[in-house]
Amino acid sequence: MDLSSKIQEIIRELDLKEVQRWTALSILVGIVGGIVAIIFYSGLYYATYYLLGGIGGYFPITPRGDVDLLPVVTGQPNRLLLILLPMLGGLAAGYLVYRFAPEAEGHGTDSVIDSYHHKQGVIRTRVPFIKALTSMITIGSGGSAGREGPIAQISAGFGSILATKLHLTDRDRRILVICGMAAGVGSIFKAPLGGAIFAIEVLYRQGSESEGIVPAFISSTIAYSIFCSVFGWGSLFVMPNYQFTHPYELVFYALLGVACAAVGIFYVHIFYGMRNIFNRLTIPRHYRPAIGGFLLGILAFFVPESLGVGYGLIQQAIDQQLVVGLMLLLVFAKILATSFTISSGGSGGVFGPSLVIGAMLGGVLGLTFNTLFPTIVLQPATFVLVGTAALLAGVAKTPIAAIIMVSELTGNYNLLPPLMLASTLAYVLSGKWSIYEKQVPTRMDSPAHRREMTIDVLELVTVKEAMSGDIITVDPATKIQTVLNLIHKYGHLGYPVLDNLELVGMVTFEDAEKVPNDERDSVTAGDIMTRSLIVTYEDENLEEALRKLLDNNIGRLPVVDRDDPTRLSGLLTKYDIIRIHAQLSSKLCRLPPMRK
Repeated sequence: MDLSSKIQEIIRELDLKEVQRWTALSILVGIVGGIVAIIFYSGLYYATYYLLGGIGGYFPITPRGDVDLLPVVTGQPNRLLLILLPMLGGLAAGYLVYRFAPEAEGHGTDSVIDSYHHKQGVIRTRVPFIKALTSMITIGSGGSAGREGPIAQISAGFGSILATKLHLTDRDRRILVICGMAAGVGSIFKAPLGGAIFAIEVLYRQGSESEGIVPAFISSTIAYSIFCSVFGWGSLFVMPNYQFTHPYELVFYALLGVACAAVGIFYVHIFYGMRNIFNRLTIPRHYRPAIGGFLLGILAFFVPESLGVGYGLIQQAIDQQLVVGLMLLLVFAKILATSFTISSGGSGGVFGPSLVIGAMLGGVLGLTFNTLFPTIVLQPATFVLVGTAALLAGVAKTPIAAIIMVSELTGNYNLLPPLMLASTLAYVLSGKWSIYEKQVPTRMDSPAHRREMTIDVLELVTVKEAMSGDIITVDPATKIQTVLNLIHKYGHLGYPVLDNLELVGMVTFEDAEKVPNDERDSVTAGDIMTRSLIVTYEDENLEEALRKLLDNNIGRLPVVDRDDPTRLSGLLTKYDIIRIHAQLSSKLCRLPPMRK
């Protein structure tokens, strides 16, 4: 083989058209995701600043990697107003959600997961806009929720809309939904790799969606670059360059992983238990977020730190500015606050609160271990980082994404061994409990993939076994009236046209009936026959042949020789395929069950 032929073969194997198509689509979703993340971050910041800060007097601390768009203000919160503010925010958000887009209720990631598995990736056009607005109101008025759920649903929504506008397949739409989720999470957290891995891993409790990994990488990278070009580069949290150098510490990190699993199960129970309580209330649904907001306000009267996203608390824990008592209180306060906010129907994410809960638990255990074993546990702040990853791995069922993303969030990759140990333990010990109830166990359990996980009986049969070899043919000179007579006599709706034993076309009842009655004795089959034929071959399976029939909306296929397409060997109809399928299905149903 010469060099030119080899290059052409390599190009064919690369399937460059497909690569180019997905590169273009992924970049486009990434650009939209990055721009949307900028708008959403800005809107969320201003809403929090003017609502929670300007009215309630509580200005949440931001992590060092976040950008303050307005002057930082400190002061004492008005605790009485903090009781009312989340309630009013819940009332406004609840009305908008249930009036215009009920899919925007709760944490957006779960809605995206549900859309992927059960709705062919379809997300209504209005959902991203309603989700953005209601999340700004909910979080801005003090709701304990994260920004990753909303941005995941917003960006995934634009991916779905793009696929629908371009008339792409359901599979392509689902991949663009993954791209959107990766773009949104990867950009707003400044964690492009973690965001991409999260988008493909969060769909299942075990495993990941491998077919979306490359497009997700591209979209996340583009969105991250656009977002950071506006809001600065670097990690979300700033952390000293801690090193893992003491193997004995793994025992304590393992204990942290066990504790995160236990707290994660408790978190999931409270979260969905609270939702069940709200669902039993006999009041209109759009009032429930207001009740949840009122309960949150009462909690905030005593623990104002439970309000808002809470990322600043993680930074304070890393900087060892929080005492053990407050961090322990915040573990449970944040669980309650998030349940009041999201389980009642408020709009926001559960990813962020999970990070905060894990960080507070890690901070408590880190300082405790440091006090009890000061010669072994030398860097208690590292437990904050490991706690965020471990709790997220347990409740979100995303161990790989948790390890990578938390490393990106702090810019510290030196703690991978303890991160891996604690996250794996939390993931395994937390069992089936997940904060994302729409997850399915594996790809095999997803309705989106159920068809490809089964072997259709049609794949087991060749065309030769099902075709009709004894067929009636006509020649190009046959009159149309004669063709109609054959149709009425034998019931076959289509006939191959042979000229000197060579296949030249196909004439059907649809063709013949279009000829006027007074012309049927003069018009011939050669005049109206279809010359450009869709054919099949004896060695093709019936699955491939059926796909040709359905894709081209025809009822029969001439069976020809691969080396000589004019040589007719039979005819395959939909009836032939249905007959074989019924026979084989009946046989399979009578087979005895396999022994285990």
